[in-house]
Amino acid sequence: MAGSQTVAKAARRAPGGIGFFERYLSLWVALCIVVGIALGKLLPGAVHTVSMLELAHVNIPVGILIWVMIIPMLLRIDFASLGKVRTQLRGIGVTLVINWAVKPFTMAFLAWVFVRHAFASLLPADQLDSYVAGLILLAAAPCTAMVFVWSQLTKGDPYFTLSQVALNDLIMVFAFAPVVGLLLGISNIAVPWDTLLTSVVLYIVVPVIIAQLVRRALLRQGEAAFQRALTKIGPFSIAALLLTLVLLFAFQGEQIIAQPVVILLLAVPILIQVVVNASLAYLANRQLGVSHEVAAPSCLIGASNFFELAVATAISLFGLKSGAALATVVGVLIEVPVMLAVVKVVNSSRRWYQRES
Repeated sequence: MAGSQTVAKAARRAPGGIGFFERYLSLWVALCIVVGIALGKLLPGAVHTVSMLELAHVNIPVGILIWVMIIPMLLRIDFASLGKVRTQLRGIGVTLVINWAVKPFTMAFLAWVFVRHAFASLLPADQLDSYVAGLILLAAAPCTAMVFVWSQLTKGDPYFTLSQVALNDLIMVFAFAPVVGLLLGISNIAVPWDTLLTSVVLYIVVPVIIAQLVRRALLRQGEAAFQRALTKIGPFSIAALLLTLVLLFAFQGEQIIAQPVVILLLAVPILIQVVVNASLAYLANRQLGVSHEVAAPSCLIGASNFFELAVATAISLFGLKSGAALATVVGVLIEVPVMLAVVKVVNSSRRWYQRES
């Protein structure tokens, strides 16, 4: 209970809603592209050496960065809040259906339509399967951290936001690998099950356990100490994400220079997926008579992605130089501006929603 109150109070107190680094995330990603490509050109030997630092097919520097990236986000999750799920069953129901029964499958379909057919002649033929895989990975994990920001910007119910994130994260521990494996199989992409399951353990199970242990230790020192720790740790997560992207683009540089249009083409199915899933969730909540402060975070988590996990899994399964890794990074690149647009629509339609629901 104390953990739930901590997050809820923090959400209400935050002055700007979205932090400096988060607000300009697209700019930082763009800078990472430039820096990464430049490093690949200027220091090819050093970049190659870093790429060879592997253990069990996992790049060691990237693996460390991914833990630093994911664990601070998971510190916010209070699994004790799962008891509150039953107070908002309709909103939670919409969230679960969109995130697990709709979102991954619509993305697989959109990837098939655009990557395999509409844009196939404009994309490298040897990377088509990899692009499809990356898009599937991006859609298979519901947003964990940034949804707190989006919820706050729409005056969403902080307790509902916390409970839906906790429930989705719990489901993700068990459902991520089967969903990804199923969709990759349907898409005729070989599923390296051993690597996929290893990724789930490395980037979901272990970080969740570590985060919960650290969370409990910090909360023993009081709510104020916990909030100070979150504030101090937060920038490390963003920094780790950006350093991971620098490495990725250092390896991907030649491909991007040769075909810069790839990023624009991969953004199309991602954008469509955001619009479709956000609209479905918002309208479904309205139809079910769910209050706006619950409907807003319910539709926002369905529109956004746990892109950090997607990047980590894509790198583990297909490598830093893969089209899958690049596809997940496109999701990072457009996440903030697209979600801010969704937030604006949700806020501007508040009166209509409340009048018609």
